[in-house]
This record gives sequence, C-alpha cells and structure tokens, in this order.
Amino acid sequence: MIPIYDDHLHLSPSGLNVEAAKQFQKAGGTGMTLVTLPFTEFVEISEGSDFLRTYEITLSMAEKVRESTDLKVNVAVGPYPVSLLWLKERFGLERAEDMMIEGIELAAILVSEGKANALGEIGRPHFPVDDQSIIESSNRILLRGMELARELDCPVMIHCESEAGTFQSLAQIADEAGLDRGMVIKHSSPPMVTDDENLGIMPSIPASRTSIKEAIMKNDRFMLETDYIDDPQRPGSFMSITTVPKRINGYLQSGELTEENVYRICEDIPRSLYERRH
Repeated sequence: MIPIYDDHLHLSPSGLNVEAAKQFQKAGGTGMTLVTLPFTEFVEISEGSDFLRTYEITLSMAEKVRESTDLKVNVAVGPYPVSLLWLKERFGLERAEDMMIEGIELAAILVSEGKANALGEIGRPHFPVDDQSIIESSNRILLRGMELARELDCPVMIHCESEAGTFQSLAQIADEAGLDRGMVIKHSSPPMVTDDENLGIMPSIPASRTSIKEAIMKNDRFMLETDYIDDPQRPGSFMSITTVPKRINGYLQSGELTEENVYRICEDIPRSLYERRH
C-alpha cells in the first residue's frame, strides 16, 4: 500500500470526527498528524492548566480514530498562538504569556509520556498586528517551545506568518534554542523546499495543485497538509479531508510524482520526525 500522509488536520467533537477519518482512509489515506484546537466551545482558558483539557479532547479523538480505522495517528499538542491576543485582552500580556508557556510545558509532559508526538501548533499570529509587544512575547513563547522540543528530541509545529524573512526568523530562534532546524515544521508553508529557501526548516505545504507542482520541480523534502478543520458549519473551509489522497493518487497516475517521491513525502519524513521517541 502506498503511504499517504496528511501532516496537519483537525478533528472536533462537534464535527464529523471519526467519520472524517474514515473518509480519509477510504480515499486512500494511511496516516495523519492530528493537531489540537483551542476548543473554546468546550474549554474556557482562565489558567494555563486549562490548556491540558483541550489536549485531552484531542488525545481522546486520536484514540477513537485508532480504534475505528487502520490509520497511523500522530498528535501535536500546544496552545494556539492567536490565543495570546484574547488572553492579553482579559489578563494582560505578562500573565497571558505565562499562561501560554505553561500550556507548552504541559504539552511537553504529554510528549515525554508518549501520549503526543509533537509540540504544536505554536508560534506567532499569522496576520499583521500593530502591537510589537505581541510579536516579542510570541517569540519568547516560541523560544521556550523550541527549547522543550530540543530537550524532548521531538518536532515542533509552527503556525505563523509566511513572509520574506520568516524562515530566517524561525532558523534563528531554533539556533538559539539549540534545536535542529529540521525538527521545526512550518505549517502552511509556501513551496520553498530547497535549503537556500527554507534554511533547513521542514516545510509542510498545503496540498494545492500549484504548490505541489512548484515544490516537486525542486525536490521532495516536504510534507503535505490540508488544515482540515472539521467544522460542519463551514464544510468548504480550507481543504476537504480527502484532498491529500486524491492529489497524490492523481499525480502518481500522471507521472508527476513517483512512488519514491511519495514514500519520502508521506513515510520517510513523517516517520523521522514523529517516531523518534518510539
């Protein structure tokens, strides 16, 4: 069986949940990185320890998917970066930052216990913010996350802007933390897959036709993702749960991807990142 891996998707108790995972498997999918959501409809964050409840929701869904399918499910847990903004409005920036860091430290415990495979998604707001202190705070939180990833020898999944200088910034923080740049996964990455472009950061690229074509013309050091959000109110948001299987099978049939390419993108790279602690 050809491996087909979606590196970034979400499931929700109020969405299709396990049924979405079954659709993914039926379309040919074999594995995924299930990334936690803030789950604000279920969990109010008033203390840093409240983040643990959101992680537990994700871990529970991961286990249900494993019980109901043959899928390989890796899990990334961490406080969603934009949470800093609304926590700042409620508690002030200093306390908000402390809460976010506590959230990352709790996520690190789950990785250390073998319950999760990666820290994430953490990072910075993916849209412009006028308050420079937000960016400075986000970078401190990000640094702490990368330090913990180094200690745990696990990957860290980054949610942030995609602009000129983004890869340079992530590489600098990784270097400061002593973390191998290849353990830093840039979620929703542009198809910048050469070392000159990404400075050693690992790109996780949206599975659009244009991005795949642009990337594979250069090399196959990347992963593919949908950022499926499992929201029944917005079924067309981002991409369908079946997008990665359909894209990969289509490109295999057309010859634009070889089996060797697919094994590297969907098996070798994810395994090297998410199964380091097993």
